[in-house]
Amino acid sequence: MNLDEALGIHAQALVWRARRMEVLASNLANAETPGYKARDLDFRAALAAARGAGGVQLAVRHPRHLRPAGSLAPVLRYRIPAQPALDGNTVDPDLEKAAFAENVVRYQASLRFVSGKIKGLLRAIKGE
Repeated sequence: MNLDEALGIHAQALVWRARRMEVLASNLANAETPGYKARDLDFRAALAAARGAGGVQLAVRHPRHLRPAGSLAPVLRYRIPAQPALDGNTVDPDLEKAAFAENVVRYQASLRFVSGKIKGLLRAIKGE
């Protein structure tokens, strides 16, 4: 078993969640910028692709086969506003703050999972 198999999707999820924090922070920073369009990452599509729920799956039947290449990263999309401002800004500060808080909780959960897995692997290596 390699480290990628042991950690599963959680290692990649940490990278995605960190990127989402940047995007949401950018939205909040530009809440008063005329014409600024709020953006967010599409995690559902990325996770579905990572789990194999969407798209074509290539069979890897031998350990020396190459893994299928492709981007499993979430797509950065413009958020559809409930009510855009007169100046064209689509940032809803309350929505952004709620999304940021939810993202932090999910980031911490993935971090705890990865940390626990690594501690478990280290205990197994040491024979504890």
